[in-house]
Amino acid sequence: MPFEIIPPGTHFDFLGKWKIALGVSLTIIAIALAAIPIRGLRFGIDFAGGTEVLVRFAEGAAVEEGGIREVVTAAGVPESTVVRFRESSAPIFSIYFAGEPGEKAERVDAIQAALAARFGSVGIDRVEFVGPRVGAELRRKGINALLLSFVLILAYVAFRFSPRYAPGAVVALVHDVAVTAGIFVILGLQFDLGVLAALLSIIGYSVNDTIVIYDRIRETSGIRTKSDIAEVINLSINQTLSRTILTALTVFVAVLALLLFGGEVIRSFALAMAIGVLVGTYSTIYIAAALIVDWTRWLDRRRSATGRGGAASATKTDQKKAVAKA
Repeated sequence: MPFEIIPPGTHFDFLGKWKIALGVSLTIIAIALAAIPIRGLRFGIDFAGGTEVLVRFAEGAAVEEGGIREVVTAAGVPESTVVRFRESSAPIFSIYFAGEPGEKAERVDAIQAALAARFGSVGIDRVEFVGPRVGAELRRKGINALLLSFVLILAYVAFRFSPRYAPGAVVALVHDVAVTAGIFVILGLQFDLGVLAALLSIIGYSVNDTIVIYDRIRETSGIRTKSDIAEVINLSINQTLSRTILTALTVFVAVLALLLFGGEVIRSFALAMAIGVLVGTYSTIYIAAALIVDWTRWLDRRRSATGRGGAASATKTDQKKAVAKA
């Protein structure tokens, strides 16, 4: 017998709450859009271009971002960004600044000398440079990868199930990416290659979850041909609820372990994945599935209005047969 954490026969009215969930998502996206002119989009060195210097101070050194930024500016490196890289007895900070490759060595030496004069012993753990053209190209390719994934998934769902299923799946995926990116903007976090990899992984996770529910909807539609489309979708979501929760919980625990113990290198990836798993789980229920109802009813009304549907309005059986058609 399969393990189920939700008792059989459970009937939550998910579709009755989808507008509330959509309102929460739209609020997050609106706040993120409003925050862009204030906070700006913080691109990591991978996308923005420039030099990143990782400096390590002596154990117990009393240093903070403002003091480091003041010293770096006085050393002739204006508009630098200073971020604490790791909490430890030996403070480590990441210093990012724009500049050409030829200036890199000279500026790094100037920064190290100025910091040593102010705070004592300073070591350089890492120096990385990415040109602005490379960063712009990476941004363009990242956006293209996201758009291409949306188009291919739209075509796959339309072929695998029905064209009526496809819009909901793609809107849910766009929603997942938008909300996850929006939370990063609101929190003032950087977008780097790790975040891009997480967004693509979120798309894969979310569409897999959506396809499982879509498959159950199609199966139930063939059995309950006289039931209303909303009733069938609610029933299908409840029948797959245990599987949805167990899958999300398993992935989230793994991602949480990466977030807590994986270190700074993969922290942005793990955080974006943790947010995306939660967002993707509820978007499958409240966005992808719910849009089938509105999309199907809109198509049926349009077909009836133009005289191609036969009767003035589609019956429940007509709706079910249309949605169940693969």
